[in-house]
Amino acid sequence: MKLPLGIHVGERLSLEQTIWQAELADRSGLESVWVAEGRLARDGIVPAAIVAHRTDNVKIGTGVVNNKSRNAALMAVTFKTLDEVAPGRAILGIGAWWEPLASKVGEPLRKPLKSMREYIGVLQAFFRNEIVDVEGEFVTMRGVRFDSMYRENRPVDIPIYVGAVGPRMLELAGELTDGVHMDFLLPPSYLDDARKAIAAGIAKRADGRASIDTTQIVACSVNDDDRQEAIDACKAFLTLYLMQQPHIAEHCGVEPELVARIQEVAGWPATPEDIKRAMTLVPNSLVQNVTACGTTAEAFERLQTYHEAGVRCPIISTLGDKEQTLTRLVAAARD
Repeated sequence: MKLPLGIHVGERLSLEQTIWQAELADRSGLESVWVAEGRLARDGIVPAAIVAHRTDNVKIGTGVVNNKSRNAALMAVTFKTLDEVAPGRAILGIGAWWEPLASKVGEPLRKPLKSMREYIGVLQAFFRNEIVDVEGEFVTMRGVRFDSMYRENRPVDIPIYVGAVGPRMLELAGELTDGVHMDFLLPPSYLDDARKAIAAGIAKRADGRASIDTTQIVACSVNDDDRQEAIDACKAFLTLYLMQQPHIAEHCGVEPELVARIQEVAGWPATPEDIKRAMTLVPNSLVQNVTACGTTAEAFERLQTYHEAGVRCPIISTLGDKEQTLTRLVAAARD
């Protein structure tokens, strides 16, 4: 393929659509499938296991699970198990969750950098098959390791990618992990500062590694007969994010006044009617700056722009006519 691509699947797709997209990615030579876990609609682990079972070649990442709701030992053994289903293909994509959902379920964000550092350190020790003994502020492990009663106990190679947005989390990813899995709705220009933050972290590494991988989810919608319909599909998605995850706004060039006006329209969680009313406030130019939408040529060119800006592998997240969007972008990448 002339452009490395992955796909992002999540709660907006039915399970049937998820499996269809994953199998298409596998047949078409895409390199990865990333399973989302966001709102309280569907978890990420069960679909990842199904995708692992139904595919042969693509890597399967979580894009992303959080470091608040699962004990670190359970998270480690979960991915050890996923590696049994798809040897050498599992990627642990992890993030710090987001507000206000974290507080709403009793896990408010507190010292996200420190908690992520502790959590990742424990995961890596488990994956090295070490005895883990940690007394941290957020993670405590007392002399535990993978159990060897029923099968051979050995290290497992599970790359860890951090779902990072802010510069300090990007720097932490550069220092500790195998990759960064960046979120939706960040423009290619965001990569200028992101690369600097990642490089600052890499300079602190104790293992001598000189680089880490960079992926980014890109919201995509294609309609060659009605480009505005494709733009509107991404506009509705951007509007939803600005309503419910406004931290994205500061990184994608949205004025705080616009966010406030949008949030005045929305409840929690936002309804389709809320989104329809609020999206009239969002200009096309903003949408096209942070997504890949319009005609096939326009959307694919935007994916190439992300790649040229420093995203090694753009990750397609389909909106609008999802089947058309995915099949046409895959065809464009193969031509």
